Amino acid sequence: MPNAVTEIPAAPPELALARFEEQFRYETDCWDVHEALADGSPGFVLLDVRGPEAFARGHVPGAIHLPHRKIIASRLSFWPPDTLFVVYCAGPHCNGAARAAVRLARLGRPVKIMTGGITGWLDEGFELAKSADPISGGGADAAESVQEAAR
Repeated sequence: MPNAVTEIPAAPPELALARFEEQFRYETDCWDVHEALADGSPGFVLLDVRGPEAFARGHVPGAIHLPHRKIIASRLSFWPPDTLFVVYCAGPHCNGAARAAVRLARLGRPVKIMTGGITGWLDEGFELAKSADPISGGGADAAESVQEAAR
């Protein structure tokens, strides 16, 4: 007897493969970000796109704070045009990362979303960093340290 899962047939394997492989071009997960950061040369800039209070309460270590509404060309000018940005927000209930990804893509910047955001990070058992004085994304010192880490 059909149910909500079986009522619509699954896509043929070749279509499913193409769809799921394509997904990795747009997103990554907390585990992979954590591993890349631990390696010391992640090859991307990690942006926390939440508000300043949320960032100060806890953020992914190494993330730069740049709220999605403040993503503009002049704030990104410190990084080469081909720099990959990975963005995250509070979690699956928040669309801030998608909003940030749209802004970055409109500016011609490569971007992926870290699925799960802070919620996913904590679910994986990873620690958060806390800062009373968040890096307000795009400062020259922040850019230089992130560029160095991305090499």
